[in-house]
Amino acid sequence: MDYVKLGRTGLDVSRLCLGCMSYGVPERGPHPWSLPEEQSRPFIKQALEAGINFFDTANVYSDGTSEEIVGRALKDFARRDEIVLATKVHGRMHPGPNGAGLSRKAIMAEIDASLRRLGTDYIDLYQIHRWDPATPIEETMEALHDVVKAGKARHIGASSMYAWQFSKALHVAETHNWTRFATMQNYVNLLYREEEREMLPLCESEGIGVIPWSPMARGRLTRDWDTKSARSETDTFGNTLYANTEDADRRVVERVAEIAAARGVPRAQVALAWVLQKSAITAPIVGATKANHLDDAIAALSLRLTSEEITALEAPYVPHAVTGFK
Repeated sequence: MDYVKLGRTGLDVSRLCLGCMSYGVPERGPHPWSLPEEQSRPFIKQALEAGINFFDTANVYSDGTSEEIVGRALKDFARRDEIVLATKVHGRMHPGPNGAGLSRKAIMAEIDASLRRLGTDYIDLYQIHRWDPATPIEETMEALHDVVKAGKARHIGASSMYAWQFSKALHVAETHNWTRFATMQNYVNLLYREEEREMLPLCESEGIGVIPWSPMARGRLTRDWDTKSARSETDTFGNTLYANTEDADRRVVERVAEIAAARGVPRAQVALAWVLQKSAITAPIVGATKANHLDDAIAALSLRLTSEEITALEAPYVPHAVTGFK
């Protein structure tokens, strides 16, 4: 396993991050395809044995049960000081006022709730899951700064938003000498490349670690376009991401299949290798619900695509409407 610094921090993270949205009680929250605890633990253990030390979850995943499952597994399988643990705040955790968002009240309540569920004294990377238009960014950044100064989080990060919003957040933190965002968790893959226009250059310029979610487009890049999965049948959010560009996206998927066949490797390795070769990318977030998912992700670390292959993969792409922010 390769390790790199997380943005401008001194933190060493594996070149792959295990995304833990797939681990949670299926009956809790909007992910009926998630794996219950006894089925989740082997994947977390497999990741650790492969050298992955970076794990990402969120308070809202499966109504908090993802954090609980991940926290117990990491406590059983690893030493806390060897693990880089990331979680997120923003989504609705209870009905009524103040049950979601990035107000000071919500952040202070949710950091403590996440710590309890994860069974830890601190979070290595505490991220805002989205932009909150109802809360001044100054309030959010000061609250996150206080979370860091209280020792409850080591670093803070952001997730999908417009580049101007991220720039504003960075400026506010610098103006007030508050803790600065160290990372951006955004949506980057061969089917959605809009982040290459503004966000990725901004992150490179500012020394921000980029840890993209869904680098294989929720599995669409790993199988024939018309092939369905249990997740794709019920993934309401995921299905909205590809609703208006089907013809072009299908051609990209076919190109991945062609290059994978020529190379004699699974499609997942080609799709992930493309992401890994982007200079701005620190550690893609990969999901695993089958043993080969992690095997393919690890193999992609050593798969170097040629410039001709990259050109062929990118050629069918057409501009997409900006998405992934909801």
